[in-house]
Amino acid sequence: MFVPVVDKNQNPLMPTKPSRARKWIRDKKATPFWKNGVFCVRLNVDPSDRYFQDIAVGVDPGSKKEGFTVKSESHTYLNVQADAHSKVGKKVEKRRELRRGRRSRKCPNRKNRMNRLANKVRIPAGTRARWDWKLRILDWLSKLYPITHICVEDIKARTIERAKKWNTSFSPLEVGKQWFYAEIKKRWQLRTLQGWETKEIRDRLGLKKSSKKLSETFDAHCVDSWCLAYHTVGGSDIPDNTDIFCISPIPIQRRALHREQPKKGGIRSRYGGTVLANGLVKNTLVKHAKYGLTRLSGINAKGLFALYNLDGKRLTTGTKRNSFRVLTRLNFNYRSGVSSPR
Repeated sequence: MFVPVVDKNQNPLMPTKPSRARKWIRDKKATPFWKNGVFCVRLNVDPSDRYFQDIAVGVDPGSKKEGFTVKSESHTYLNVQADAHSKVGKKVEKRRELRRGRRSRKCPNRKNRMNRLANKVRIPAGTRARWDWKLRILDWLSKLYPITHICVEDIKARTIERAKKWNTSFSPLEVGKQWFYAEIKKRWQLRTLQGWETKEIRDRLGLKKSSKKLSETFDAHCVDSWCLAYHTVGGSDIPDNTDIFCISPIPIQRRALHREQPKKGGIRSRYGGTVLANGLVKNTLVKHAKYGLTRLSGINAKGLFALYNLDGKRLTTGTKRNSFRVLTRLNFNYRSGVSSPR
């Protein structure tokens, strides 16, 4: 396991060994910090060398789980298994239904207006959220490592012969993929491989892929992302790091005008939002006196806060403000996975 290193200006440098990072911290040459669950060090002095190796990120897209591997020719720095972003399209559809329903009731509503997006190039909300989630992960990794290449396993939409309205031009998968590739080319060098090419690399190296796609192990998805990164930068044909870091999107309930179902008396209370009391916002990482590292999730009418652990399970709904210390904002939930024996 290597420790990410950044300079005084937050520019990523080549990772270092944990023993060297401990020595820097002991000699006051570096300051430790956490970046979304990953331990890093910030140099307080100018680095002795700014030599960079090519570092590639292998991306294995999926419908439920996705794999990301950060690798150079010498070492494998990080394996990330992410839960895919979904359900956004259904939320947008539900929002449209509620908005239309308010027009037939005596309550605040937005008047109907013409479709301003007609005949314009756009990406559906669900498709944009799914592919933007991958791009956000790459941006997060680029702040920790000096990434130079991105290798993605290319996916294609199913086409139907003799169907005028069913081809790749109208597929959300193809539209989102092309947008994702265009954004990558603005930042890094892009390479793509087909699924059968990834399988050939995996078979040639003697690696096995698990049939349990939802398991949080290296063999589930990160084995393919490792093969993609290996194909880009080379190195040893045996993975030297099979530990995985699991992340998932934080389910955010956006502010709604009121609840869908009224209470007794026909009262519809406001619902959702991220702003809490005393300048606090939801999904803030805090350190509680009893539960340790947790995240804020909400506040009740009595001014008591709700806390969830980093796995998304509720811990309490009635804690006081003086019982925890605010640390930083969270971009996603994270947890450790299971490494595969080699």
